[in-house]
Amino acid sequence: MKIPSDRLYELLPVIYRLRDAEHGYPLRALLGVITEQVNLVEDDIRQLYENWFIETCQDWVVPYIGELIGYQLVHEAGEPGDVSSVQGLARNKILIPRRDVADTIFNRRRKGTLALLEELAADVTGWPTRAVEYFKLLARSQNSSHLHPDRAQTVNLRDGDALDLLEGPFDKIAHTVDVRRINSLRATGRHNIPNVGLFVWRLKPYSVSKLRSGMASETPAFCVEEVGLQNYNFSVLGNDVQLYNNPQPEEEPTHIADELNLPVPIRRRAFERRLTDYYGEGKSLAIWVSNWAGYGLQQLVTPEAIIPADLTDWQYLPPRDHIAVDPVLGRITFPPSQLPKRNVRVFYHYAFSADIGGGEYERPLSQTSEYKLYRVGQAETLKRINEALVQWRNDQPRAAVIEITDSGVYVEQINIELGEDQSLQIRAANRKRPVIRLLDWQTDLSDALSVYMSHSSRFTLDGLLVAGRSFTIRQKEGEGSVDTICPAEVNIRHCTLVPGWGLHQDCEPRQPAKPSLELFNVRASVSIEHSIVGSIQVNEDQVTTDPIPIRITDSILDATSDEREALGAPGRIVAHTILTIKRTTVFGIVDVHAIELAENCIFTGCVNVARRQLGCMRFCYVPLGCRTPRRYSCQPDLIEKPILHLFVQTKTTDTEKKRRLEIERLRVRPQFNSVRYGNPTYCQLAETCASEIKRGADDESEMGVFHDLFNPQREANLRARLNEYTPAGADAGIIYAS
Repeated sequence: MKIPSDRLYELLPVIYRLRDAEHGYPLRALLGVITEQVNLVEDDIRQLYENWFIETCQDWVVPYIGELIGYQLVHEAGEPGDVSSVQGLARNKILIPRRDVADTIFNRRRKGTLALLEELAADVTGWPTRAVEYFKLLARSQNSSHLHPDRAQTVNLRDGDALDLLEGPFDKIAHTVDVRRINSLRATGRHNIPNVGLFVWRLKPYSVSKLRSGMASETPAFCVEEVGLQNYNFSVLGNDVQLYNNPQPEEEPTHIADELNLPVPIRRRAFERRLTDYYGEGKSLAIWVSNWAGYGLQQLVTPEAIIPADLTDWQYLPPRDHIAVDPVLGRITFPPSQLPKRNVRVFYHYAFSADIGGGEYERPLSQTSEYKLYRVGQAETLKRINEALVQWRNDQPRAAVIEITDSGVYVEQINIELGEDQSLQIRAANRKRPVIRLLDWQTDLSDALSVYMSHSSRFTLDGLLVAGRSFTIRQKEGEGSVDTICPAEVNIRHCTLVPGWGLHQDCEPRQPAKPSLELFNVRASVSIEHSIVGSIQVNEDQVTTDPIPIRITDSILDATSDEREALGAPGRIVAHTILTIKRTTVFGIVDVHAIELAENCIFTGCVNVARRQLGCMRFCYVPLGCRTPRRYSCQPDLIEKPILHLFVQTKTTDTEKKRRLEIERLRVRPQFNSVRYGNPTYCQLAETCASEIKRGADDESEMGVFHDLFNPQREANLRARLNEYTPAGADAGIIYAS
């Protein structure tokens, strides 16, 4: 609530206010200054009161409240950082979780219970968890007087559902004893009496086309025409996508989480057995059709018409009035004699590691203080982006925002020309993911999303997914001969410029050598943050102009191969740019004029700069044989130093020296669960990746794009809490389910 600035003045008797008016209100001006200070003091007192409680206190107060109740800081996870910086605050929230501090006393009273371990893991790490007592899964003979029908049974080869769950978090089959400890640092075991396993899910489920009650989805399914007109993919890019469960809250604190309570991939048998739990409006997936099999316009297909099936080779054909759905591959098949006429709409959940790229997640929106807003969407007056652009050109506002209010697909040719000092932002509304699909409209011209910049102009792309062609930025004609960088800006935030322009069904890129972003003689600074971008090509005049600055943070730069250029210039040795890159994973070669700063990054391809004396690289992985600026605490440089020092002190042949160095270099080379966009584990560091990479950043977090997840700190925190709360005589271990 806004407090009036003259509230003290209003408390004065009317006679004094009348006399003050006669003299030009000097008393009101004085009391206005005093009121401002009174408001500050009252706000401070109010905040001091709120700092007494863990629910309302400021972040910096949480450690002090924890100390009062005996909360122990886990030093193995790292020491708290600087509270005055954004990175320090984000790290401290992981090192000292507010929820864990709040539940400390409550958890101590429940110490030793299985449900507590699940809640504890969620409080400490934020990861959904399922706890498993492995002594219940041991094969043993039961006493006939004390039967336990809830214990695991020997394998039944006719029970396909139980076999489907084998060795997973929901395993129901009895196993022979494994004498290894589950928390061993060498070889871990599972099935033993003292072992308790905590399966944690690091991947988060994201919805596509978040539903409003009673409304159909805005996202169309992708018709796989090369296979058959009756076949569709849930993914609008045409790739196979594993569908994930939308987790349902647990009803009781003592309940042990099952498949419906966790962000697990939907299995075919589980989908068949519990169809109504997964399918329907507001659940995990849904399908709408129009004028098909007796359905009306944009009507939800009933669960009775859904047939769970294995559509691996598209061979299954459903009967009339039914639709076959494969949740593992994200495929849909209609009867060949009953094809849908149009408007097959889908709603589903996929999984990914973090809030980057285009997606329906909470993200901050930013714009100038004064701007004109144009809303585009199926429920808006403007239905297409080009309609908004026409109106924008007619109005000619100095600053404008075109906001897309749904998660639909927009197939349009988009060409934008910005005037001097003009600002335009094309963005998705919060928690929306619209797709701009660029097609090959003209055979003799390029069909990219093109933006022409002028002096001091600003263009922003925010929250969109762009597929089919590249995003091209050019300088307006007649304004490209300036030899200094103009204060023009290009910002790409929370976007996905699909690497390779599109995806095949196996997530392989359709055009692996094509760039996603092209810059042609642009006199502007380029900023990319929290985005997934294919290769970048810079076409600049290296003789008459200065290099343009490019800044990349918290992003993935993917050339689809380590042998292709992720950032370079066609036909030239290096791109005419000065690069600043932080917390980013780069698949491919980087050839630039200079690197001002590279920090906490992973480069899988070689890095080559023309000016080595400018800038530095710190806490990065860079392959051998690269031409870089000076490096500090980079890999594999760090692991080579002790080996070289050892060989100086001992007599060792050059062959043995090279062999040992090669072994260590291979050991610290980053390993990923997937390097293909479209897979849930895309760019996620593998569990077998070297600790020098997983904890190689300047604050002991992992290198690369997922640095700010602080996964090593979460894991260290959880291990320490498990040692504190696990029942006496039991061993608890962490098992990554995703």
